[in-house]
Amino acid sequence: MGRGEDVTTGPRTGLQELAEPGIPGVPPGTGGTGASGAGGSADRVTPDPADADGPAEADGPAARMFAADAASRGLGMTLQAVGEGTARVGMTVTGAMVNGHGNAHGGFLFTLADTAFACACNSYGPQAVGAAADIVFVAPAREGDVLTAHAVERTRFGRSGVYDVRITRDDQVVAEFRGHSRVIRAVEG
Repeated sequence: MGRGEDVTTGPRTGLQELAEPGIPGVPPGTGGTGASGAGGSADRVTPDPADADGPAEADGPAARMFAADAASRGLGMTLQAVGEGTARVGMTVTGAMVNGHGNAHGGFLFTLADTAFACACNSYGPQAVGAAADIVFVAPAREGDVLTAHAVERTRFGRSGVYDVRITRDDQVVAEFRGHSRVIRAVEG
């Protein structure tokens, strides 16, 4: 099998809602996303097939990893949904997350996206880590904003993967993140 035959492409489907989304103001199953406006504006979220509802899998590998993630939970993040190669994480911007311009500090937005990325790339079971990541800030977020980071696998090949994460507030894009994952080999103890 050639390298090109080993690649999975396109957005993943099968996002599974968790029993308790935990994000006030965001109805279960919506992820805070909405349809594009009439002009197809680039700063609006388009529906993603990975938004499909499904049975809860609160005990899967990504959910177990998130439960042990004191940093993300300490920032008030909640794992809303997870499926193979996809995850949705929510966070409300607090006063402690606001910079000198009155906007959410970019480091907190990066952390939110990175957490969704981690849950998506660890949804298969073998332990995966981030190898590289970058983010583009599209619009400011402010104190009190309820943000949703939706991670979607774009491709997996060998032990590597590429994931896109879109952070939204209601139906507006706040940031776009791309992460590259690597499945690590088990370490004998």
